[in-house]
Amino acid sequence: MNKEEFINDILKKKKETGARILAHIYQPPEILELADVVGDSFKLAETAQVMGDTVIVCGVRFMAETVKILSPKKKVILASPEATCPMAEQISPEYVRKFKKKNPDVAVCAYINTTAELKEEADVCVTSSSAVKICKNI
Repeated sequence: MNKEEFINDILKKKKETGARILAHIYQPPEILELADVVGDSFKLAETAQVMGDTVIVCGVRFMAETVKILSPKKKVILASPEATCPMAEQISPEYVRKFKKKNPDVAVCAYINTTAELKEEADVCVTSSSAVKICKNI
């Protein structure tokens, strides 16, 4: 199958299923051309809330998890299930649990670009545009 046939096949399947493609800004141009929405991880998760029942995330695992957290009734498909981000996994949920146990009066902020398991342990989840304001108010 050549590139043009591949693109036409994807467009046909999108039309048949109603699926929408969300692509992170770092995806290759071929993917960006097929995407319904292109943006950072927060924009993708936020936009997915008003899209159809099925979204395909062209990005890494934490992005698809965030889409699912904000849109739990949607079918969320991660285009490359093995795609991950080392930065998103720098701190383990177990580490946060131990930290909170030793420091019960300290609030834990998690950046949006972390795993769902880590977000679950945090007291608040922030984005780059909200982090300073939220942390100052804790």
